[in-house]
Amino acid sequence: MPSTAAPSRSTRAPHKGQQTKAVIVDAALNLAAQIGLEGLSIGALAEVTGMSKSGVFAHFGSREELQISVVREYHNRFEQEVFYPALQSPRGLPRLRALFANWMKRTSAEIDSGCIYISGAVEFDDRPGPVRDELAESVNSWLAAMLRAVLQAQEEGHLHAEADAKQISFEIHALILALHYEARFLRSPDSLARANAGFDNIVARCATPEALASPEAAAHASGATAPPARRIKAVR
Repeated sequence: MPSTAAPSRSTRAPHKGQQTKAVIVDAALNLAAQIGLEGLSIGALAEVTGMSKSGVFAHFGSREELQISVVREYHNRFEQEVFYPALQSPRGLPRLRALFANWMKRTSAEIDSGCIYISGAVEFDDRPGPVRDELAESVNSWLAAMLRAVLQAQEEGHLHAEADAKQISFEIHALILALHYEARFLRSPDSLARANAGFDNIVARCATPEALASPEAAAHASGATAPPARRIKAVR
């Protein structure tokens, strides 16, 4: 017979602790987007969250652990907004387009706040340690996913087999970095359009005639809504 006794305090405490930690990480992520990972401190977070310094410290133990938690949360949200939705598009060029479109959407939203990947690279590029390692691992895992999408597009016959997949992936990444610099630093009004044009130039140079003549390509060129995509569980 199931027990009707109320949950013990020890049973409830971990759940409450996890919720509190999630609130702190969310506040830290918003703060880091504005002032960078190096600007984070236990004291600043205590002030933002209305908690005591000892209360914040109890959940992390060090500023370094806090920074790593922020990087992991940023990466998780990046995957949820950019990577996983793109898996609903068919393998090949449609999925590669979806990855770039989702990335551009997120980048556009970050123009006013900032990107942890980019600001973190500036802060930790020459500073070995766990925070830099976590940042590099997160960025590398995303770039590996982009490279897989390019390779799949070649396997599907959408991109020329002799095209340099790593070069294509590099150029796509470069477009996002240029967009951040042009839009956030130089305030160039046409930077978003130029980034999209840059991606289209890559596709035009590397895509096969069959892929360029496909209904999906025609829909993209005309700005029309593409047909519903079949769901794909994972990139393999």
